Amino acid sequence: MSWRRGGGGDGGVSRRWAFLLCVGSFCLGLLFTNRMWTLPEASQIARPNANVEESSMPVAAECGSKKVQEKQDYRDILQVQDTHHDVQTLDKTIASLETELSAARSLQESLLNGSPVSEEFKVSESIGRRKYLMVIGINTAFSSRKRRDSIRYTWMPQGEKRKKLEEEKGIIIRFVVGHSAISGGIVDRAIEAEDRKHGDFMRIDHVEGYLALSGKTKTYFATAVSLWDADFYVKVDDDVHVNIATLGNILSRLALKPRVYIGCMKSGPVLSEKGVRYYEPEHWKFGESGNKYFRHATGQLYAISKDLATYISINKHILHKYINEDVSLGSWFIGLDVEHIDDKRLCCGTPPDCEWKAQAGNICAASFDWRCSGICNSEGRIWEVHNKCAEGEKALWNATF
Repeated sequence: MSWRRGGGGDGGVSRRWAFLLCVGSFCLGLLFTNRMWTLPEASQIARPNANVEESSMPVAAECGSKKVQEKQDYRDILQVQDTHHDVQTLDKTIASLETELSAARSLQESLLNGSPVSEEFKVSESIGRRKYLMVIGINTAFSSRKRRDSIRYTWMPQGEKRKKLEEEKGIIIRFVVGHSAISGGIVDRAIEAEDRKHGDFMRIDHVEGYLALSGKTKTYFATAVSLWDADFYVKVDDDVHVNIATLGNILSRLALKPRVYIGCMKSGPVLSEKGVRYYEPEHWKFGESGNKYFRHATGQLYAISKDLATYISINKHILHKYINEDVSLGSWFIGLDVEHIDDKRLCCGTPPDCEWKAQAGNICAASFDWRCSGICNSEGRIWEVHNKCAEGEKALWNATF
């Protein structure tokens, strides 16, 4: 079939009409397509595994939220721990500053009163105060020479070993004694001679007397905290057996805690009858007859942390003294945020009690007889206690506080 340029003849279609027919068909096709072949929205397109994904989304979201919550809880715990550590560090810093202030006040008072300044205080101030674990003050009297010797030959290191104990373990041990009513008397000279021989005394500005133990205790803590920077200050009687390493291990675990008061806590009756032992002249302050004291550590051995010793030193002029020194100490902490720790290892009995405990691996820190408020006839019997209840010398030198 051939195409001609002119108008169409029989059986032919001109090029013009063919072109118009094609254009018209194309337009009709576009119109039909737009109306009948509308594309679905993207959200309407079917997705494979759509039901599986949608059902798993809540679980995934829930797991994700749990992980976020657990992570947030862990962060909160860490933040609380950091805050607690910061508070403890701040408490220790404040206590250290208060101790330095107390030491400065003690020095000023000594200078103003014309009293001689301790050589140990001069040395500590000149070379800087090193840190100790504990200061053990052994309460003694002028007449207790035999008791002191029995301690020297049992649980208290002597000579170079005592110096090694101070340098390597950070433990200071001293017999604490004041002076007589007549300064420079025969008893004072006897103590001075004994001190020249052993060098293990801590002389304090206090007039000795049994009824003045509360004042002696207060002066001991105030003096000790001005001489040595320690975590704890211990008071023990000279008729008590002590295992130094066990005591050090107990206290070292409490070193980061502020305001610690540790001992064997008790609450005995307030005795209002004159003439009986431990009579309380101020019994009326404790209420009706038959009442008990507030809970406090028994006087044979107890320890307080540095911040409490500093508190006593700063407020020593206004702290009230009861007739019984252990009651006095407990009363000074009433109203303060103090942690009372009752540890029965600080008040074991003499053999067989401490012996059985030592054999079972529960070594006592201190042993004495309750009926005697110390070891009965301690000058002789402390040897028995030491032989049966001592922790052993290696325990002390191998200890890591």
